Amino acid sequence: MAPAAAGGFGGQIVLAATPIGNLGDASPRLIELMTSADIVAAEDTRRFHHLAQALGLKVAGRVVSYHEHNEDVKTAELLAEVRAGKTLLMVSDAGMPAVSDPGFRLVEAAVAEDLVVTAAPGPSAVLTALALSGLPTDRFTFEGFLPRKPGERASRLAELEKERRTMVFFEAPHRLAPMLRALADAFGQDRRAAVARELTKLHEEVRRGTLLELLEWAEGQVRGEIAVVVGGAAEDAPARAVDHVASVQELERGGLRLKDAVAAIAERERLPKRELYAAVLEARR
Repeated sequence: MAPAAAGGFGGQIVLAATPIGNLGDASPRLIELMTSADIVAAEDTRRFHHLAQALGLKVAGRVVSYHEHNEDVKTAELLAEVRAGKTLLMVSDAGMPAVSDPGFRLVEAAVAEDLVVTAAPGPSAVLTALALSGLPTDRFTFEGFLPRKPGERASRLAELEKERRTMVFFEAPHRLAPMLRALADAFGQDRRAAVARELTKLHEEVRRGTLLELLEWAEGQVRGEIAVVVGGAAEDAPARAVDHVASVQELERGGLRLKDAVAAIAERERLPKRELYAAVLEARR
Protein backbone atom coordinates (compact mmCIF):
# COMPACT_ATOMS: atom_id res chain seq x y z
CA MET A 1 0.00 0.00 0.00
CA ALA A 2 1.31 3.45 -0.90
CA PRO A 3 2.09 5.90 1.91
CA ALA A 4 -0.40 8.63 2.73
CA ALA A 5 0.20 11.87 0.94
CA ALA A 6 1.78 14.80 2.73
CA GLY A 7 -0.56 17.23 4.42
CA GLY A 8 -3.19 14.57 5.15
CA PHE A 9 -4.30 13.98 1.54
CA GLY A 10 -5.04 10.38 0.61
CA GLY A 11 -4.60 10.73 -3.15
CA GLN A 12 -1.72 9.43 -5.17
CA ILE A 13 -0.32 9.20 -8.68
CA VAL A 14 0.80 5.79 -9.89
CA LEU A 15 3.00 5.57 -12.99
CA ALA A 16 2.40 2.13 -14.45
CA ALA A 17 4.37 0.38 -17.19
CA THR A 18 2.27 -1.25 -19.90
CA PRO A 19 3.39 -4.08 -22.24
CA ILE A 20 5.68 -3.03 -25.08
CA GLY A 21 4.43 -5.91 -27.20
CA ASN A 22 3.61 -9.11 -25.32
CA LEU A 23 0.37 -8.95 -23.31
CA GLY A 24 1.79 -11.57 -20.97
CA ASP A 25 4.08 -8.87 -19.57
CA ALA A 26 1.14 -7.02 -17.98
CA SER A 27 1.86 -7.22 -14.26
CA PRO A 28 -0.72 -8.13 -11.61
CA ARG A 29 -0.30 -4.62 -10.17
CA LEU A 30 -1.05 -3.02 -13.53
CA ILE A 31 -4.16 -5.16 -13.90
CA GLU A 32 -5.35 -4.29 -10.39
CA LEU A 33 -4.75 -0.58 -10.95
CA MET A 34 -6.55 -0.57 -14.30
CA THR A 35 -9.69 -1.87 -12.59
CA SER A 36 -9.49 0.10 -9.34
CA ALA A 37 -8.02 3.55 -10.07
CA ASP A 38 -10.40 6.48 -9.78
CA ILE A 39 -8.93 8.14 -12.87
CA VAL A 40 -6.75 6.85 -15.70
CA ALA A 41 -4.63 9.38 -17.59
CA ALA A 42 -3.73 7.67 -20.87
CA GLU A 43 -1.51 8.86 -23.70
CA ASP A 44 -4.07 7.43 -26.13
CA THR A 45 -7.45 6.50 -24.64
CA ARG A 46 -8.30 4.19 -27.55
CA ARG A 47 -5.13 2.18 -27.05
CA PHE A 48 -5.81 1.96 -23.34
CA HIS A 49 -9.32 0.63 -23.92
CA HIS A 50 -7.94 -1.87 -26.44
CA LEU A 51 -5.41 -3.03 -23.82
CA ALA A 52 -8.13 -3.40 -21.21
CA GLN A 53 -10.29 -5.36 -23.66
CA ALA A 54 -7.40 -7.64 -24.62
CA LEU A 55 -6.76 -8.34 -20.94
CA GLY A 56 -10.45 -8.96 -20.29
CA LEU A 57 -10.73 -6.09 -17.80
CA LYS A 58 -13.58 -3.80 -16.87
CA VAL A 59 -12.32 -0.27 -16.22
CA ALA A 60 -14.41 1.42 -13.53
CA GLY A 61 -12.58 4.75 -13.31
CA ARG A 62 -12.80 7.78 -15.57
CA VAL A 63 -10.38 7.63 -18.51
CA VAL A 64 -8.94 10.91 -19.78
CA SER A 65 -6.37 11.68 -22.46
CA TYR A 66 -3.01 13.06 -21.36
CA HIS A 67 -0.38 13.72 -24.00
CA GLU A 68 2.18 16.29 -25.11
CA HIS A 69 -0.46 18.53 -26.71
CA ASN A 70 -2.68 18.92 -23.63
CA GLU A 71 -0.28 18.47 -20.70
CA ASP A 72 -0.34 22.17 -19.80
CA VAL A 73 -4.13 22.20 -19.45
CA LYS A 74 -4.66 18.73 -17.99
CA THR A 75 -1.94 18.74 -15.34
CA ALA A 76 -3.66 21.23 -13.04
CA GLU A 77 -6.97 19.41 -13.43
CA LEU A 78 -5.48 16.05 -12.56
CA LEU A 79 -3.55 17.36 -9.57
CA ALA A 80 -6.79 18.77 -8.19
CA GLU A 81 -8.26 15.27 -8.29
CA VAL A 82 -5.24 13.85 -6.46
CA ARG A 83 -5.45 16.57 -3.82
CA ALA A 84 -9.09 15.54 -3.34
CA GLY A 85 -7.96 12.02 -2.46
CA LYS A 86 -8.26 10.23 -5.80
CA THR A 87 -5.91 7.58 -7.13
CA LEU A 88 -4.65 8.57 -10.57
CA LEU A 89 -3.17 5.93 -12.85
CA MET A 90 -0.80 7.31 -15.51
CA VAL A 91 -0.07 5.09 -18.52
CA SER A 92 1.58 5.66 -21.89
CA ASP A 93 1.00 3.69 -25.08
CA ALA A 94 3.78 1.25 -24.18
CA GLY A 95 6.45 0.99 -21.52
CA MET A 96 7.08 3.36 -18.64
CA PRO A 97 5.40 6.78 -18.57
CA ALA A 98 7.64 9.87 -18.30
CA VAL A 99 10.53 8.12 -20.13
CA SER A 100 10.35 9.52 -23.66
CA ASP A 101 6.58 9.53 -23.09
CA PRO A 102 4.06 11.84 -21.36
CA GLY A 103 4.18 11.97 -17.58
CA PHE A 104 7.22 14.04 -16.63
CA ARG A 105 5.32 17.32 -16.28
CA LEU A 106 2.71 15.64 -14.12
CA VAL A 107 5.36 14.16 -11.85
CA GLU A 108 7.29 17.43 -11.70
CA ALA A 109 4.18 19.37 -10.67
CA ALA A 110 3.12 16.72 -8.15
CA VAL A 111 6.55 16.64 -6.53
CA ALA A 112 6.48 20.43 -6.23
CA GLU A 113 3.25 20.09 -4.21
CA ASP A 114 4.60 17.18 -2.16
CA LEU A 115 1.90 14.84 -3.44
CA VAL A 116 2.48 11.09 -3.44
CA VAL A 117 3.94 9.69 -6.65
CA THR A 118 4.76 6.00 -6.91
CA ALA A 119 5.19 3.45 -9.66
CA ALA A 120 4.13 0.01 -10.80
CA PRO A 121 7.29 -0.91 -12.74
CA GLY A 122 7.36 -3.24 -15.67
CA PRO A 123 8.31 -3.44 -19.36
CA SER A 124 10.84 -0.94 -20.69
CA ALA A 125 12.06 -0.79 -24.29
CA VAL A 126 15.19 1.04 -23.12
CA LEU A 127 16.31 -1.61 -20.64
CA THR A 128 15.21 -4.53 -22.82
CA ALA A 129 17.20 -3.28 -25.81
CA LEU A 130 20.22 -2.59 -23.60
CA ALA A 131 20.12 -6.05 -22.04
CA LEU A 132 19.84 -7.80 -25.42
CA SER A 133 22.45 -5.68 -27.20
CA GLY A 134 25.51 -7.58 -26.02
CA LEU A 135 27.15 -4.25 -25.22
CA PRO A 136 28.35 -3.11 -21.75
CA THR A 137 25.45 -2.48 -19.38
CA ASP A 138 27.29 -1.27 -16.29
CA ARG A 139 27.04 2.38 -17.39
CA PHE A 140 24.65 3.70 -20.02
CA THR A 141 22.79 6.81 -21.13
CA PHE A 142 19.37 7.11 -22.77
CA GLU A 143 19.36 9.68 -25.59
CA GLY A 144 15.83 9.20 -26.95
CA PHE A 145 15.20 10.40 -30.50
CA LEU A 146 17.93 12.36 -32.28
CA PRO A 147 16.96 15.69 -33.94
CA ARG A 148 15.54 15.21 -37.43
CA LYS A 149 17.35 18.15 -39.04
CA PRO A 150 20.81 17.06 -40.25
CA GLY A 151 22.63 20.06 -38.77
CA GLU A 152 21.07 19.69 -35.33
CA ARG A 153 21.59 15.93 -35.41
CA ALA A 154 25.27 16.32 -36.31
CA SER A 155 25.70 18.82 -33.48
CA ARG A 156 24.14 16.43 -30.95
CA LEU A 157 26.30 13.54 -32.13
CA ALA A 158 29.44 15.70 -31.93
CA GLU A 159 28.64 16.16 -28.22
CA LEU A 160 28.39 12.38 -27.83
CA GLU A 161 31.50 11.47 -29.85
CA LYS A 162 33.63 10.81 -26.76
CA GLU A 163 30.80 9.45 -24.58
CA ARG A 164 32.20 6.29 -22.96
CA ARG A 165 28.90 4.93 -21.69
CA THR A 166 26.70 2.71 -23.85
CA MET A 167 24.05 4.86 -25.55
CA VAL A 168 20.42 3.91 -26.22
CA PHE A 169 18.39 5.72 -28.89
CA PHE A 170 14.89 5.43 -30.32
CA GLU A 171 14.20 5.85 -34.03
CA ALA A 172 11.34 5.48 -36.51
CA PRO A 173 11.87 2.59 -38.98
CA HIS A 174 11.79 4.83 -42.08
CA ARG A 175 14.56 7.01 -40.61
CA LEU A 176 16.77 4.17 -39.38
CA ALA A 177 19.21 4.12 -42.31
CA PRO A 178 19.89 7.90 -42.25
CA MET A 179 20.34 7.70 -38.50
CA LEU A 180 22.87 4.85 -38.73
CA ARG A 181 24.72 6.74 -41.46
CA ALA A 182 24.92 9.80 -39.20
CA LEU A 183 26.14 7.62 -36.31
CA ALA A 184 28.84 6.07 -38.51
CA ASP A 185 29.96 9.51 -39.68
CA ALA A 186 30.17 10.79 -36.11
CA PHE A 187 31.52 7.73 -34.25
CA GLY A 188 33.31 5.78 -36.99
CA GLN A 189 32.08 2.87 -39.09
CA ASP A 190 33.66 0.27 -36.79
CA ARG A 191 31.83 1.31 -33.61
CA ARG A 192 29.89 -1.66 -32.20
CA ALA A 193 26.11 -1.33 -32.05
CA ALA A 194 22.83 -3.22 -32.06
CA VAL A 195 19.42 -2.56 -33.56
CA ALA A 196 16.48 -4.07 -31.67
CA ARG A 197 13.06 -4.09 -33.31
CA GLU A 198 9.63 -5.37 -32.30
CA LEU A 199 10.84 -6.24 -28.81
CA THR A 200 8.77 -8.94 -27.04
CA LYS A 201 6.59 -9.31 -30.17
CA LEU A 202 6.24 -12.23 -32.57
CA HIS A 203 8.83 -10.87 -35.01
CA GLU A 204 11.37 -9.67 -32.44
CA GLU A 205 14.82 -9.24 -33.95
CA VAL A 206 18.14 -7.98 -32.60
CA ARG A 207 20.91 -7.25 -35.11
CA ARG A 208 24.42 -6.80 -33.76
CA GLY A 209 27.55 -5.62 -35.54
CA THR A 210 29.45 -2.51 -36.55
CA LEU A 211 27.60 0.63 -37.55
CA LEU A 212 28.63 0.00 -41.15
CA GLU A 213 27.27 -3.56 -41.10
CA LEU A 214 24.01 -2.41 -39.56
CA LEU A 215 23.72 0.42 -42.08
CA GLU A 216 24.10 -2.01 -44.97
CA TRP A 217 21.33 -4.16 -43.49
CA ALA A 218 19.06 -1.18 -42.80
CA GLU A 219 19.24 0.05 -46.39
CA GLY A 220 16.47 -2.50 -47.03
CA GLN A 221 12.97 -2.08 -45.63
CA VAL A 222 12.95 -2.27 -41.84
CA ARG A 223 9.65 -2.29 -39.98
CA GLY A 224 8.48 -2.08 -36.40
CA GLU A 225 9.39 -0.23 -33.23
CA ILE A 226 13.13 0.47 -33.20
CA ALA A 227 15.75 0.91 -30.47
CA VAL A 228 19.40 1.45 -31.35
CA VAL A 229 22.16 0.68 -28.84
CA VAL A 230 25.67 2.02 -29.50
CA GLY A 231 28.84 1.14 -27.65
CA GLY A 232 30.69 3.96 -25.91
CA ALA A 233 33.96 5.46 -27.11
CA ALA A 234 37.13 3.60 -26.22
CA GLU A 235 39.16 5.08 -23.40
CA ASP A 236 42.11 7.15 -24.49
CA ALA A 237 45.47 5.57 -23.73
CA PRO A 238 46.88 7.06 -20.54
CA ALA A 239 49.44 9.79 -21.11
CA ARG A 240 53.05 8.69 -20.59
CA ALA A 241 55.77 11.03 -19.39
CA VAL A 242 58.35 9.56 -21.76
CA ASP A 243 56.21 10.58 -24.76
CA HIS A 244 56.61 14.26 -23.89
CA VAL A 245 60.34 14.48 -23.18
CA ALA A 246 60.96 15.99 -26.64
CA SER A 247 58.48 18.78 -25.90
CA VAL A 248 60.38 19.68 -22.73
CA GLN A 249 63.68 19.63 -24.61
CA GLU A 250 62.24 21.93 -27.27
CA LEU A 251 61.23 24.47 -24.63
CA GLU A 252 64.70 24.22 -23.11
CA ARG A 253 66.27 24.99 -26.48
CA GLY A 254 64.00 28.02 -26.61
CA GLY A 255 65.56 29.37 -23.42
CA LEU A 256 63.36 28.02 -20.61
CA ARG A 257 64.91 26.50 -17.52
CA LEU A 258 64.34 22.75 -17.17
CA LYS A 259 62.10 23.23 -14.14
CA ASP A 260 59.87 25.71 -15.96
CA ALA A 261 59.76 23.64 -19.14
CA VAL A 262 58.72 20.55 -17.18
CA ALA A 263 56.04 22.52 -15.33
CA ALA A 264 54.60 23.90 -18.58
CA ILE A 265 54.41 20.55 -20.37
CA ALA A 266 53.16 18.70 -17.30
CA GLU A 267 50.29 21.15 -16.94
CA ARG A 268 49.42 21.02 -20.63
CA GLU A 269 49.43 17.22 -20.79
CA ARG A 270 48.10 16.67 -17.26
CA LEU A 271 51.15 14.71 -16.18
CA PRO A 272 52.80 14.46 -12.76
CA LYS A 273 55.75 16.88 -12.83
CA ARG A 274 57.95 14.48 -10.90
CA GLU A 275 57.47 11.69 -13.48
CA LEU A 276 58.13 14.02 -16.42
CA TYR A 277 61.25 15.47 -14.74
CA ALA A 278 62.59 11.96 -14.13
CA ALA A 279 61.89 10.97 -17.74
CA VAL A 280 63.88 13.98 -19.00
CA LEU A 281 66.82 13.16 -16.77
CA GLU A 282 66.73 9.52 -17.89
CA ALA A 283 66.79 10.63 -21.53
CA ARG A 284 69.93 12.71 -20.86
CA ARG A 285 71.76 9.61 -19.66
